[in-house]
Amino acid sequence: MKRLILVVLLASSGVAQTTAGTHSVDDTSRADALRAQITEAESALEKQDYKGAEVKLKLLAAANPKDGRVLYDLGFAEERNGEEADAARAYAASAAAIPGFAEPRIALGLLDARNGRVEAAHAELTEVANLAGAAPELRARAFRALSHLDEASHPDEAREELLAALKLSDETPEDVITGAELAERAGDAADAEVAYRRALKLQPDDVDAAAGLAHVLQQQGKLADADAVLSEALKAHANDPRLVAQAATLYAAEGNEAQAIPLLEQLRSSDAKIAANPETTQLLARLYYLSGDNAAAEKLYLQLVSARPKDPVLLDALGSAQVKQGEDAEAEATLEKAVALRAEFHDDEAWGEAAGHLAFAASKNKDPKTCLQALAARATVLPNSPTSLFLEATAHDTLRENKDAIKAYKAFLAVADNKFPDQEFEAKHRLIALEHTK
Repeated sequence: MKRLILVVLLASSGVAQTTAGTHSVDDTSRADALRAQITEAESALEKQDYKGAEVKLKLLAAANPKDGRVLYDLGFAEERNGEEADAARAYAASAAAIPGFAEPRIALGLLDARNGRVEAAHAELTEVANLAGAAPELRARAFRALSHLDEASHPDEAREELLAALKLSDETPEDVITGAELAERAGDAADAEVAYRRALKLQPDDVDAAAGLAHVLQQQGKLADADAVLSEALKAHANDPRLVAQAATLYAAEGNEAQAIPLLEQLRSSDAKIAANPETTQLLARLYYLSGDNAAAEKLYLQLVSARPKDPVLLDALGSAQVKQGEDAEAEATLEKAVALRAEFHDDEAWGEAAGHLAFAASKNKDPKTCLQALAARATVLPNSPTSLFLEATAHDTLRENKDAIKAYKAFLAVADNKFPDQEFEAKHRLIALEHTK
């Protein structure tokens, strides 16, 4: 790892060669000492002795505080020693000392990106990407890093940045996967499928490619193909969390919760970190709910809600499990909290569905006023359904608001279409009774 340039160091320290025959003994001694320090620092870096290299490089940097290459090497050693704040300062000083030096800028950008300083990282990496004098491979690396930064928030820009990287360097298997992920984010499942399949040909054992391919196949409704991809991948990576979670999601989509649940239970029991992972826990809770094991679902949802009490999706799921458990008062209270968090829902339709769940829980809890309030809220974002009309009718009926009850019962029967035999039977008989009391 020969990064240090002897001539630069000698010049910056004032011990460069003068006119022949004018060397002093002191100059020669300083030059010899400096050469020894350089050799020792280089040797330590090459041997990956970053602690030893840091000590030597700090001495060199103290003697040559404006030498950008020494400062870059110092930052390199400090970063590998876990001293990231010191490394960032060294990289910044190196970049300031040599305006066209790309290495410290990209190192600082990557360091900031890893630590969540996205805005700073974006600026630093963009500077390197557009630095005409930088080596093509360094500019390509900067473009790839920018693509990863923009992947979630600006997928179109991320695709352009990846293309820019490919113009400067050869495509890698990681590029193929990144392209597939970007296509998937853009909603182009067909292109994503092609890219993931190509990635698997390049690296047949790649877990990310297998999981990604299975996901886009599932999105396209190709469940059997997705199952085949996952089954093959799980033979080699039986306990990989992503593959297991993807398989469980697929089995749930196929209505096969009985096959999905043991996979997740075994995975969680084998790894405490996975057991504590909220996404895995939420998936298992959902599977318990779908399988009818509402007690197990409620237990997990209670754990999740205790950690995220302002998550309306979790509250909605917990309330639904409580309804299935016959805990009507608890369910109503839980769902009231969920509906009150309207701004936290990802869309109005999801909030409207939660309001419908609240109406059902309130009806079961013999609270017709809350039921009607929840139905009125639901109606602001969703059309009436047979279920909502029946709940409205029974709530008005309970409150002895006969005119409104008759209207709602008739509206329900007009759309029920013999799909709700028990409710239709009740509605017809209540209409006869209510008409008789006019």
